[in-house]
Amino acid sequence: MLEGLQMLGHSYLGFLNFWSIVYGLGGALLGILVGCMPGLSATLCIALLTTLTIKMAPNDAILILICAYVGTLYGGSRSAILLNIPGTAANAASCADGYALARKGEAGRAIGIATSGAFTGTLFGVLCLAMFTPALAEIALSFGAFEFFWLALFGVAMSGSIVGEDPIKGWLMGCLGLLLAQVGQEGLYAYDRFTFGWDELSGGIALIPALIGAFGFAEVLTSLADPIERKIVEMKDSVLPRFREVFQYWRTVIRSGVIGVVTGILPGIGEDSGAWMSYAAAKSVSPEREQFGKGSIDGLMAAETGDMSAIPGGIIPALALGIPGSAPAAVLMAAMIIHGIQPGPMLMIKTPQFVYDVVAMTTLATISILIFGLFLVRPLLYVLRVRRTVLMPVIFVLCTVGAFAIASRLFDVYVMLAIGIAAFFLRRRGYEMAPLVLGLVLGELLDKSLRRGLVLSDGSLAPFFTRPICAVLAAVTLLTMLMYIPAVNLRMRRAWGGAKRMVWRRSA
Repeated sequence: MLEGLQMLGHSYLGFLNFWSIVYGLGGALLGILVGCMPGLSATLCIALLTTLTIKMAPNDAILILICAYVGTLYGGSRSAILLNIPGTAANAASCADGYALARKGEAGRAIGIATSGAFTGTLFGVLCLAMFTPALAEIALSFGAFEFFWLALFGVAMSGSIVGEDPIKGWLMGCLGLLLAQVGQEGLYAYDRFTFGWDELSGGIALIPALIGAFGFAEVLTSLADPIERKIVEMKDSVLPRFREVFQYWRTVIRSGVIGVVTGILPGIGEDSGAWMSYAAAKSVSPEREQFGKGSIDGLMAAETGDMSAIPGGIIPALALGIPGSAPAAVLMAAMIIHGIQPGPMLMIKTPQFVYDVVAMTTLATISILIFGLFLVRPLLYVLRVRRTVLMPVIFVLCTVGAFAIASRLFDVYVMLAIGIAAFFLRRRGYEMAPLVLGLVLGELLDKSLRRGLVLSDGSLAPFFTRPICAVLAAVTLLTMLMYIPAVNLRMRRAWGGAKRMVWRRSA
């Protein structure tokens, strides 16, 4: 305990220097600018910045990426409030009440409440990040190849929840990501798989070009194919929130913070689910529920607290288990690997200080969005007036340069273009790219864990089901998939309702 506090204090002191503060503020500001532009995502921002920070020191590069991550999701609330268009998917829940307040002439008040919710939510998540990551990493040290196989498979199974009403599409994209991860030389004997005679594929499909294609180039094509006319609501009131107005919703902040962290930890759910679940929970217990969708402060606070607290929540399993909780966390984890930092259970043994460095980085990002959110509101509004026809060609150039810069291979540019075009058509058919990212990131872990487990068990599958932790993970994975079958879901709800009635009768 004392050793952890000492390392945490050392991390905070280590970032109290000029360049760290500049990098942190700069990353957060750039993230806010990207988040303000509807259609651009945190995943795109992190993927592009990863290519631009490849030559920097690891801690400086990760600091910029984390601050940009936090800033992008916060910046998305600007367009949600003023345009009724969420800057990122995680800000969709903020549209209803935020835009309603703006239409009433209270746009500044809505931005101030969104800033307060984002700050408190991220701060709550940072506390959970500091407390739970070391503990979870210690538990994960008891995991072997058998357990990690089920953990990776559970992450792919959770991808069905990303697409909401049609989990089949999520699972298909997750499996496609797993398939892409198998291309190239396999990990044990360096045998070429799925290369079809192309020497360029022997090294596999690089993660960063694939991510830039799926989220960057596909976004360029989508934006140019579907232009949107935007009308900004004028902001005339102050953005500085009143402390009493914020404090009276402390229950909402704590409840939404817990929901956001939990949804962030679960692989494949992400920040947008954290926002919607927090919004729904607040609406079910709020005394002003009739105001939800018409300009409720409680609803806006819940949505922004839920999505922002999910950011540290998604980083927790990425650091402790090597299993990212969301698509942006997956790209962030890939950036860590590129910079020589291997997330997972061994992180607390090899480089335990890095976990507390991430806590300090996220804290700096939290303070940055508070500063920019309250004191640079009006200058940031000019970003909303940038035309997409001007912005998208610039992003396309960055995508091309970023894909090439990783390994200086023209083949990576072709991979980016191919995946981007495929992603464009898949998205128009309702297939999300986030499950593809999870499958691509978890594919190597699943493959190596399965093969190592079979080697250790002399080809027997029994240990994958008989070991206690494996049995629990297998049951949870199976139950997760069955829950998406309507008939099974209905019967489980009925059984749960009957059990609650029985307990109520006995207690009465």
